[in-house]
Amino acid sequence: MKIRPQNKVLDTFSFSSLTDIVLLLLIFFLLSSTFIIQPGIKVKLPVSDTAESTNERNITITLTDKGGIYLNQEKVSFNDLPAKWNQLMAINPDQAIIIRADKGVTIERTVAILDIGKRVGATNFNIATEKSE
Repeated sequence: MKIRPQNKVLDTFSFSSLTDIVLLLLIFFLLSSTFIIQPGIKVKLPVSDTAESTNERNITITLTDKGGIYLNQEKVSFNDLPAKWNQLMAINPDQAIIIRADKGVTIERTVAILDIGKRVGATNFNIATEKSE
């Protein structure tokens, strides 16, 4: 008795497996794109039409709406800020200062930070904003 394989040549191509793979890839890329998180302290920056990207070698002062002050991702108190800022300015006195103030921070508080910066010798100040859509 001779056994014959029953393999037949398909007349049409089945797209179902290809469609499944494309759908799985689409889901993977949609989900993985949500994992991209902006590093740093969470603040709601004001919106501006002329916002530009900045250089990472700058000194960044972040003011949160809860009263926190961060100098380059390190939390500092208002009283310790001048000494630590002065240490950073001694390394490179021409560094740009980027102030990332939350929308809820008062102008008075921001001006107080600018005054400290002027006392430690900073001259190039920028205020961080988000680009409007």
